[in-house]
Amino acid sequence: MNLIERYIMTGIRRLVVTIIGFLIFIFASYSAQRYLTEAANGTLALAVVLDVVFYKVLIALEMLLPVGLYVSVGVTLGQMYTDSEITAISASGASPLRLYSAVMFLAVPLSILVTLLSMYGRPWAYAQIYQLEQQSQSELDIRHLQAKKFAINNNGRMILAQQIFPASHHLNDALIYTSSGNKTNVFKARIVDIVDASPTTPAVMLHSGTAYVLAHQGSDDNEQIYRNLRLNLKPFDQNPDVKRKAKSISTLSHSRDPADIAERQWRESRGVCAFLMALLAISLSRVKPRQGRFSTLLPLTLLFIVIFYGGNICRTLVANGALPVIPGVWLIPLLMLAGVFILVIRDFALLEKIRR
Repeated sequence: MNLIERYIMTGIRRLVVTIIGFLIFIFASYSAQRYLTEAANGTLALAVVLDVVFYKVLIALEMLLPVGLYVSVGVTLGQMYTDSEITAISASGASPLRLYSAVMFLAVPLSILVTLLSMYGRPWAYAQIYQLEQQSQSELDIRHLQAKKFAINNNGRMILAQQIFPASHHLNDALIYTSSGNKTNVFKARIVDIVDASPTTPAVMLHSGTAYVLAHQGSDDNEQIYRNLRLNLKPFDQNPDVKRKAKSISTLSHSRDPADIAERQWRESRGVCAFLMALLAISLSRVKPRQGRFSTLLPLTLLFIVIFYGGNICRTLVANGALPVIPGVWLIPLLMLAGVFILVIRDFALLEKIRR
């Protein structure tokens, strides 16, 4: 490795560590605030908040690592253009490929890491989050119920109790609200015994209360007074998109569902996109002397927005069957590759002008 490549890599690497560390801190703080709020509201067990934040950060690395390298390349090379260092390198007869080779020394290992995270780390983290939420968001888990406060899960089921007795697993003066199909059920009970607290088969025994069935259409409402009533509640069910994100790559590979194909292509293309983003940042970093290295941030930001939302739109279109699976989600990486070729040709053309 020559001096030029080492010099460029040192500047980029130092900034990459700073930016990625900052992004991880910001994202972790935001996630912690969000899930601590859910824990305070009784919809998530406090004990699992740190675990969920860790898994969320692991998932976010798929995006944070490419963004960190992308911005670092643009800003570092932008500073070198501002200080006329790139001009001096070109005047010495060095090929523009020296810039690309320096960036690729960093981009290749980072892209491999992003690919591994996307293919294996991300689905594993989603599976862990799903399991933790399934265990903690059952409102029958008396450990995180709070007296005189509604506990809500993702199924829209709510429970409110005036008194909670964890040792005996029962509630006093409780109200349970459920909604399914075309009716809403409201159960009011003097005492509620938790028969089964598992999130898969939750069940309670209601004593001395009233059950109300409210029809969403028509007038088929009724009221029932009971002494003892066993109530089997609907288990916690995660969002289908989250379940798909937790599927292994082998499962997705054997699926013919367009949504599964879109998810597989998304994972497979993340490392390639990270690599191409770093190469695109080389040309976008070009600024005039003394213009300021941060002047590159606007074009870098605009291109990132196009890549990010373009990828999400393609994934949605493939999942809905509106876009053929070939090229499918790979449409954006192919366009990025074409852009890299065009910009490399432009760099060589500019080099010829400088030499003349």
